[in-house]
Amino acid sequence: MAQAVAAQQGPYGVTVKAGRKYFWCACGLSKRQPFCDGSHSGTDIAPVQWEAAANGEIWFCGCKRTAGAPLCDGSHERA
Repeated sequence: MAQAVAAQQGPYGVTVKAGRKYFWCACGLSKRQPFCDGSHSGTDIAPVQWEAAANGEIWFCGCKRTAGAPLCDGSHERA
């Protein structure tokens, strides 16, 4: 299995819209962090689909080590 690359050592704050689907980059290779741009092609890592329940700011994981993908769980603090 391929290993994800940390895109940054902290979360990405994103303003989301209720009902919209987002595709979080799980591999760390996307140039559109924290979202997928297809750079995972050729790896066995796939993006994670997430749907916003409400409008607001959400913190998407940047280190790619979260146990609560795609949202930040503070894993970057423990590395």
